[in-house]
Amino acid sequence: MIVKMLHLDLVCLAREKDKTLTQLRDLGAVHLDLSSAQGATVAAAKGAAADAEKAVRLILKARGKEKDINIHERSVADILAIEADRETLKSAKDELERTIRTYEPYGDFDPELAEQLLKDVDGLRDVVPLPETLPPMRLSKMREKLDRIENRITIDIAKIAGSDENAILKRYPALADKIAFESAKELVGEQGELAFVSGWIPATGRGAFAAAAAEMGWGTLIREPAEGEIPPTLVEPPKMFRPMKALFSGLGIAPAYTEADVSVPFMCYFSLFFAMLVGDGAYGAIFLAGTLAMRKKLPRSWFILLTVFSSATVLWGLLSNTWFGAGIPWCADWPTVKWLADPSYHNMMLLCFTIGVSHLMLARIWNGVCKAPDSTCVAEFGWAGILLFMYLVTNSIVGIFPGIPKWGFWVLGVAIVAVFGFSVKPSELKTRGAELGMLPLNVMSALGDIISYVRLFAVGLASVKVAENFNSMATGLISSENAWWMNALMCVAMVAILVVGHALNLAMAGLSILVHAVRLNTLEFSNHKGVSWSGYEYRPFKRTST
Repeated sequence: MIVKMLHLDLVCLAREKDKTLTQLRDLGAVHLDLSSAQGATVAAAKGAAADAEKAVRLILKARGKEKDINIHERSVADILAIEADRETLKSAKDELERTIRTYEPYGDFDPELAEQLLKDVDGLRDVVPLPETLPPMRLSKMREKLDRIENRITIDIAKIAGSDENAILKRYPALADKIAFESAKELVGEQGELAFVSGWIPATGRGAFAAAAAEMGWGTLIREPAEGEIPPTLVEPPKMFRPMKALFSGLGIAPAYTEADVSVPFMCYFSLFFAMLVGDGAYGAIFLAGTLAMRKKLPRSWFILLTVFSSATVLWGLLSNTWFGAGIPWCADWPTVKWLADPSYHNMMLLCFTIGVSHLMLARIWNGVCKAPDSTCVAEFGWAGILLFMYLVTNSIVGIFPGIPKWGFWVLGVAIVAVFGFSVKPSELKTRGAELGMLPLNVMSALGDIISYVRLFAVGLASVKVAENFNSMATGLISSENAWWMNALMCVAMVAILVVGHALNLAMAGLSILVHAVRLNTLEFSNHKGVSWSGYEYRPFKRTST
């Protein structure tokens, strides 16, 4: 569900502004619009955080893959100062190298002696065309100076590489808290001896906050959101599906405050899409092994999500008997394997279209139930009927069904009447009547939405075929006609091809999940459910450092 929000206006003494903000932060219940703060102190706090991030990047870049390094704790300022010195030296090095390249053809001569010769021997002026100016020092001296500069650069890089990035990372939460606190101060207004700030609190925490406010001596006004105000969105799915909050945050999406929480169908269908798009049980096993190996480092929500998605992929591999693009002989006679292995691919496409129509009809029926007993609920059930008819049309187009059954046309007729007659109330015809003119286009769009689910089959099949081709390419290297040593070399090449090929295919499978699995949930399904993902996440003002 989406938790109900209440608007908060808080008043305190102006001289206690900082104390009040500290107490608010300790409570960790009030959402403040910190993004609107742009003052100088906020900029300074953000600059300090940016410097810390830059320092960590410099350390990791300088260290590279080197592990045997003595680590010393250095401040961010010291690291940035060393980097500034390195950049200055780098500029001097580049300039000196250009000078050396310019004068190198003339050999290692003393420029002072050359200048003296030019003055004393007039007849030698035009013998050799020299550059417009003489070098600042002889070539050997320039090379010695270049060596010294390069040595200093090496020392600077070693100092940066030997800095302790973990010490900086440990302080980063405190820097984030500083940014949040300074941003909150920017939002506090003052009038005489009073200070005031506005925010949002969950309705479920109203009692606890009111008690805390009374204890702190604050004046508060807690009310329902006014028309035009847009509260933040706090999604609270059922306990089993709460890890979805991590996925929503990772994708940077949140439903609008007035929309529905779609965490449950999102997770169920996303798991199915994940499995079908990856399409290989062995890849799922690799994902699962990696997830289990990273258990201590992964946040709990992400660990649960990745475990569910990977397990679903392994299960799909069992049902389809697909393991690194090959099949296991003892699974070949399983009913699901035979059904999915239909050479015409009709069964696989039927499955995709069935998943699609169930996904979209769920959205429409859900809307209808939520709108009941309002008359517009009839239109939502009508849209479910249109989707069912388009499902029949889609399967007929690709030859899965021999044609559209007669009852399908009855469903379409009743559905169109329901949609046309109940989408807009009679009292709204003047303002929303034009929406009815879009009905034919929307009906055709429903057909496209169902066809869109064929991507589950197409992308999954492509992944399997790529794996099969790499397998064929690798195994084709070995031949009984080759000498033993040739086959030994070919074995090495075969392993390399298999590792690189399947790694590439695995990476492409991960990319397809981000593109297709997310799209089917956030676009096709969400359009029918009426979820625009235009909300912003509830982020209470609280301390993150310990």
